[in-house]
Order: sequence, then structure tokens, then C-alpha cells
Amino acid sequence: MFETDLIRRLNIQFPIIQAPMAGGPATSKLIAEVSNAGGLGSLGAAYLTPETLRSTIQEIRQLTKQPFGVNLFVPEDATESQATIEKMTAYLNKYRTELGIKENPSINIATESFEEQVQVLIEEKVPVVSFTFGIPSKEVIQALKNQGTLVIGTATIVEEAKQLESAGVDAIVAQGSEAGGHRGTFLSNKADSLIGTMALVPQIVDQVSIPVIASGGIMDGRGLVASLTLGASAVQMGTAFLASVESGAHRVYKLTILSANEDSTAITRAYSGKAARGIQTTFMQEMDQYAGAIPAFPIQNAMTRDIRQAAAKTNNPEYMSLWAGQGLRLATDHSAGAIVKQTMSQAHALLGNMLKLKDKSEEIL
Repeated sequence: MFETDLIRRLNIQFPIIQAPMAGGPATSKLIAEVSNAGGLGSLGAAYLTPETLRSTIQEIRQLTKQPFGVNLFVPEDATESQATIEKMTAYLNKYRTELGIKENPSINIATESFEEQVQVLIEEKVPVVSFTFGIPSKEVIQALKNQGTLVIGTATIVEEAKQLESAGVDAIVAQGSEAGGHRGTFLSNKADSLIGTMALVPQIVDQVSIPVIASGGIMDGRGLVASLTLGASAVQMGTAFLASVESGAHRVYKLTILSANEDSTAITRAYSGKAARGIQTTFMQEMDQYAGAIPAFPIQNAMTRDIRQAAAKTNNPEYMSLWAGQGLRLATDHSAGAIVKQTMSQAHALLGNMLKLKDKSEEIL
């Protein structure tokens, strides 16, 4: 049950993929630890310059000889009126005053060159590349596949999965509503697409012919076995690794993860302009009352960056973006390798119990 076609193609031992988690948590050590333990470590590279991306890939290769993946955000054209930006800037100034940082800062909304990032991945011959927020061009997909890279897309509804398959990706991450971090939704008429993992995975499996990776609320062997039973070929786990030894998450972020409950998270656009699930904070709650329009991603992301950074420096979680999924009570501070091994041990035990139950049922019949 645990050796699927996708696992053989990925050339890994276990059907566990560590979610990319852009912005700091997915360190080279975390990625290498997961890969060395038999899973697939993943680098969230969306915010990295091409130069930093290349050096990080090379650093990962110094720590592991096993396959690993890199994730990029498909770029979006975001425009916003000056009036909307000015109104948001004025609103955010109260947080800047509280944190003791400069008001009305100049905002740099420039994003890293997607084309240059992709070129680095091609030149470095990264084994696995995944994309979020859309579908890259067929030229990009084909260029990666031509050099042997396995390409993965992210879907939050069946139609997105079908479009990704038509575009030529090799596998699809089915991101359920329980998942922490940014929603991978990219069809404009499907705002948040909050379909739970258990409902989403089998529906996508039935509608596409390529492997599906279950994501959202999966924290241990129980989630792994359930996902494979639903037809998934592997699982992607993020929150399970956030408080791990190797995670680059801020110390206060880790402590909050370990003390939070299943009802502690909410979907917000407050920090980045794009729907994302995180632990509820004062900033999120107050932004819910904001009367104006929240600028789109990546504009809002750039506008709140100084606030998030200042909050991190002063160990104030109320203004930090604490991305996390709904499986919070199951999070641990163990090493990433131990989390992989514990997940597989639990999954094997569960499968053994299921087989015993099947044998007993057959005896009765």
C-alpha cells in the first residue's frame, strides 16, 4: 500500500512530502532531514532571488544525496489604485507606531523573476518542481520535463486539477481547506474553494489519470492511511513539521503552534492579500473590521512586511503571520526525521490492524 507508482517515480522510500512553506520554515536542514529519512523534502523558493535559490539548492545537496523538491509561485498580474494603497498605508501606520518603526514607508512590490528562478531549477537539474497559484506555461513545464524533472501542480477544486493535467503536469497536490498557509486557488470565479481534504481527494482522483497528493490536516500515520485509502498516491505535510527541531520558524511561532488548538486558525487576506490559513492574531481580527479594500497579493504582502518583521524582532506573535493548518493539537517538536519515522510506524501498525480485521471478517463470512 505504501509503495505507489508516484513514490517509485520520485525515487523515495515513503509517501511523505514535506510542504514547501516559503518564507523561512523550510530550511536546508529540514529539507535534508526529511529526504534522508525517506520522504521528500521541499524548498519554498518563491521569495528567493535566483542567486539565493541556486546557493540554497547547492547547500541542500551538501546535506543529502536523496531527491528533494522546489516550489515556486506562478506569477500574477496585480494592480491596485493609489487610493486603496494610501488608505491601507494610513491604516497600517497605527501598528508601525505601536512597534516603533517608521510610518509611511516606501513599498517595494517587485517580485523575483519567475523566468530566472525557473532557469536556475533547469540548470541545477532539480529532481522535483512544484507550482502554486496557477499553471506555468507549457514551455516551462516541458523544459523541466525534458531534463527529467517531475512537475507537480496545486489544485483546490476538481476543475483546477483537470486544467493542470491538460497542461502536462505529472502529479497534483489536492489542497484541502484544512491546510495551513496560502490557498492554491487560481480560478478567479472560485474565491476560496474551501473543500475539505476528505471530500476533495477522491473527487480529484476520479477525474484525473495522474497521481494525486493529499494535503491539508494530515499530521500522522492515521492521515496517511486515510489519504491512501481515498486514492491518493502520497501526502504532503506542513504543519506537522513547523515546530520540528530543523524548522526555521521563529521560536514564538513554534511555541504558538504547540499550544494552539484545532479551532485556533482562520482564513485571512490580512497579511498578504491572498487567502491563507493561520493562527488567529490581533492583527487578523482587527483587519476583519477594516472598511476598505485589501490590496491584492503581492502588494499587501509587501505593505505588511515591515510590520511582520518588527513583530518577529520583538517576539510579538500578534502581528506575525503564523501560517498553520487545522491539525495543530497533533504537532510535535521532534526532529523531522523522527516525525517521518513515527508517521510510517503508525501507518504500518494501522494497516496491520486493518488486515487482521479483514481476515476476521472473511472467517465470519
